[in-house]
Amino acid sequence: MGVKKFNLEITINDEGKRLDSFLALYEAIPSRSFAQNLIQKGFVKVNDKLTSKNHRLNKGEIVSFEIPPPELSSMVPEKISLNIKYEDKDIIVISKPAGLVVHPSHGHPGGTLVNALLAHTRDLSGIGGVLRPGIIHRLDKNTSGLIIVAKNDRSHRILSDGLKNMKIKRFYLALVHGVLDIDSGTIDAPVGRSSKARKKMSVTERRSKRAITTFKVKMRFSDYTLLEVKLETGRTHQIRVHMEYINHPVAGDPEYGYKKNKKTLGLTRQFLHAYKLEFSHPLSGEKLVFEDELPGELRQVLSSLDQHA
Repeated sequence: MGVKKFNLEITINDEGKRLDSFLALYEAIPSRSFAQNLIQKGFVKVNDKLTSKNHRLNKGEIVSFEIPPPELSSMVPEKISLNIKYEDKDIIVISKPAGLVVHPSHGHPGGTLVNALLAHTRDLSGIGGVLRPGIIHRLDKNTSGLIIVAKNDRSHRILSDGLKNMKIKRFYLALVHGVLDIDSGTIDAPVGRSSKARKKMSVTERRSKRAITTFKVKMRFSDYTLLEVKLETGRTHQIRVHMEYINHPVAGDPEYGYKKNKKTLGLTRQFLHAYKLEFSHPLSGEKLVFEDELPGELRQVLSSLDQHA
């Protein structure tokens, strides 16, 4: 994982903002103090010139910055419990709990799934780079459920191709606000970085990629609907963004949901669980299907809704 480079043109929405405050809105920068540190060390330029953290931005200026990789000292084995659903010499299928970050980053230097994997096995593919050994796909920190890990480079290449060509089928259970009046549907709307909040994604035509999500209604309640959601593509925050886009945001979602209703159901995170995976084994070709039941706190939410439906 090398140096990440970014070039951003200042729009009317960002004019007048301090440079460090502007950078802190960007997803790749975990905090304002981190942004200030980048500026101080010369990793940030405005119109190709070094400047101070309190520089006020003007429309049309180009902010270019680099983010060096996290310290490799974060890549140490850590004894973190893993819920392994399947393992052989080529792959591991794990049920990731909510709250566990998949791999180290500047905001999360340790205590991640990768740190736990390094303590569990020496056999992890290297294609993902030093900081992401074995990682084929990710789940958000506060999304629970199934994730595939490659134990060698051959498996990693085959699985990555399968993900790209939609041969790995990923299904989620999502509780969303409101009652859908259709039994199934497809959302085909491009997803890219939000122009209003840089730590968020949004449906946009600007610097975006095609994103397709399909869904089926599993259960209806008085004010909520439980959906089975299938990813046809894998954009950052795709399900959460698409559900917000159709005005049925995921319950408990602190970024894309209804702020005033965030804790109505006792949720401390989004009700989103990767409950099923279907794919062919990368070497044997055997069809594999894994299911992971809802965590207890999410089952409890459904029980309370069922009682009051």
